[in-house]
Amino acid sequence: MLRGKSLKRNPAYVSSTTLPQDFVPFPPPPPPCVVYLSFTLIPSLYKSLFDTDKKERKNMAPKLLLTFVICRLITTVGLTLDPTDLLLLGLDGHLSVDPSDVAAASVDFGMMTRAAPLAVLHPSSAEDVARMVGAAYRSTHGFSVSAKGHGHSINGQAQTSSGVVIEMSVSKGVRQWGLPRVSEKSMYVDAWGGELWIDVLTTTIQYGLAPKSWTDYLYLSVGGTLSNAGISGQAFNHGPQISNVYELDVVTGKGELLTCSEEQNSELFHAVLGGLGQFGIITRARIGLEAAPQRVRWIRVLYSHFSTFTKDQEYLISLHGQPSNQKFDYVEGFVIVDEGLINNWRSSFFSPRNPLKISSFGATGGVLYCLEIAKNYHDSSADTIDQDVEALLKKLDFIPSSVFTTDLPYVDFLDRVHKAELKLRSKGLWDVPHPWLNLFVPKSRIADFDEGVFKGILGNKTSGPILIYPMNKNKWDDRTSVVTPEEDVFYVVALLRSALDSGEEAQSLEYLANQNRQILRFCDDAGIKVKQYLPHYTTQQEWLDHFGHDNWTLFSKRKIAFDPRRILSTGQRIFEPPTPPLSASAFMPSLYHYS
Repeated sequence: MLRGKSLKRNPAYVSSTTLPQDFVPFPPPPPPCVVYLSFTLIPSLYKSLFDTDKKERKNMAPKLLLTFVICRLITTVGLTLDPTDLLLLGLDGHLSVDPSDVAAASVDFGMMTRAAPLAVLHPSSAEDVARMVGAAYRSTHGFSVSAKGHGHSINGQAQTSSGVVIEMSVSKGVRQWGLPRVSEKSMYVDAWGGELWIDVLTTTIQYGLAPKSWTDYLYLSVGGTLSNAGISGQAFNHGPQISNVYELDVVTGKGELLTCSEEQNSELFHAVLGGLGQFGIITRARIGLEAAPQRVRWIRVLYSHFSTFTKDQEYLISLHGQPSNQKFDYVEGFVIVDEGLINNWRSSFFSPRNPLKISSFGATGGVLYCLEIAKNYHDSSADTIDQDVEALLKKLDFIPSSVFTTDLPYVDFLDRVHKAELKLRSKGLWDVPHPWLNLFVPKSRIADFDEGVFKGILGNKTSGPILIYPMNKNKWDDRTSVVTPEEDVFYVVALLRSALDSGEEAQSLEYLANQNRQILRFCDDAGIKVKQYLPHYTTQQEWLDHFGHDNWTLFSKRKIAFDPRRILSTGQRIFEPPTPPLSASAFMPSLYHYS
């Protein structure tokens, strides 16, 4: 059936000026726009086919077929935009209503929401992105546009059911843009917004270079992480990924393709970084690089007392200004509240012959805490790495018998989570719902959070890793759109759980989602002013509380300036989706309210 074919200008159609045999006529009665297409635009296109030379006909035939596909789209999914908007775009990529493309754009990693777009655009350039957004901006009826990277959102943030999803990452093995471009002299890499960080690393490492700040999982898109922040164990030293960007190319909600940086279009630059996709689609990012180390000494040590654990973590991140041999390059940690996790965790560090028990370490309240640290080095400094690590470990108060160390290549360390992914995929445990909850917790209240959540709400079952590590606020640029707690040090707490259909209540989606609500309610009742990372809120008051008055005012002004029709990333549910006519009252203080 033609409805499932791509809208791309397929050369296979060029030689024919007749409709395919499998074309299905419109069911009566046709919508007004179909009448317009049938009696006005299509005859015009047919006439053009016979009034032009052979070369021009090759360009017109696909356009005619595109017209009929749009008609099918109108009759099958109720497309509301003016169909000529799509016909006149002149896309070099392809616009698809193929069921497999639509299905892929309808879900995300969270697997908790589903929204089928009207079509999926596979762009071949930033200009394609600009043309599509421009069409939405100029459309009489209005439709939304959401950019999708690797689809690692949790709550449908990159979905839309009333518009087009732009598939920014490599689709079906087809790369329509160039590889990242490295400047060895200026120490930066230019990467397409849909490029995965693993591919950025693969390119830069060939020059002996690498970005400074990472995420734990590298199969995420550049534009996706920069639209949130991009955090991992290097953030205490280098700041999040958004603190290591020199320049961006951005398609605004008006369809403008603009270059921005600290010096050029700086308001847009800071708005887009951490802007949750509300102000523009990142099509290129210039990312700072450093000399890449060759190897990593990866260490994990255990604590039975939370206060000692956090004291040591906070000490380590305070060394960010010290020479490289006097600090670790990576500081993270996690919480262990059940035996299953500690024994799965041992696979990289512990002997399977000697399974570990939480009780054997005298864990307070049945909870252990793991400090995870890493020291980068080059082969030329291999003789001194043991000495440097030992000097740093002597200043920490972990359980002496709990030091577990491994040594591995730098690229393998950065790509460590992917190996776990492959294991989970092989067991059918990757494509399951992920009710993740990511929080920024003020340092002053992290002990209260430990008592109420780790030792309280969670019990002894977690259904996934719980990360916890501190960061220095002075490594974050407060001109960006990201919101963090108002303290010099704050903690990342990431409950990365998977819901399994195992018959065990504590692993069910309903149980874990309810537990997340309990955690947020506890923080609210206890006055712990947490901020969600990768935020997902459902009421107007929650969004206002998240931003605070001043930040919300700035955020709203930026929305009016760069996406006045509220076209972009409607899946975030921050602003009302596009509806004509537009009025300023739609922004302040009205929000899209979900009860």
